[in-house]
Amino acid sequence: MTPQYQIRADHDARTIVVYQAYSSAIADAALRAGRFVTPFSFQRMTWIKPSFLWLMHRSNWARKPGQERVLAVRMTREGWEQALSQAVRTTADPKAVAQAAVHLQWDPERSVRGAALNHYSIQVGIGRHLIRTFAEDWVVSLTDLTPQVHKAATLVRNGRAAQARRLLPAEHVYPMSRSMEEYLSPM
Repeated sequence: MTPQYQIRADHDARTIVVYQAYSSAIADAALRAGRFVTPFSFQRMTWIKPSFLWLMHRSNWARKPGQERVLAVRMTREGWEQALSQAVRTTADPKAVAQAAVHLQWDPERSVRGAALNHYSIQVGIGRHLIRTFAEDWVVSLTDLTPQVHKAATLVRNGRAAQARRLLPAEHVYPMSRSMEEYLSPM
């Protein structure tokens, strides 16, 4: 049985992959430059999600306006963990949330068909005071997953969820210290 609050992600010894959905203008500019550049906004919070299926739910498989492109953002684990160490849960005291450099929330994980599951997926909001550090220091690479997303979405719509699952990135438990687990836990 999957623990209720656990980070699952595509990761290796040095990096972790998080997912974001953007307009084509933002995605194309970022992919050309190999990093986030204008029209990406450095003035607002950006939410990163290590759960591919949660982003598919959020972006409606890259069909929501302004979220037509899905990028896999490979970032350093050092940056990820630095962000987590500064995170304030969005359910905390409103003053603390307003002043936080990083926001954190747990939302129900999703199945390939979009149903809410009985365990949660972490979402991390990188605030404007850290956004340049995220974009310029923590991001290692960007990969356009949009064609893969469209193919998987078509399979799901046609009742072939098992085939669609084969196109999904592999996500494994992200190792954390006990103190970090306790810090991030909503309990």
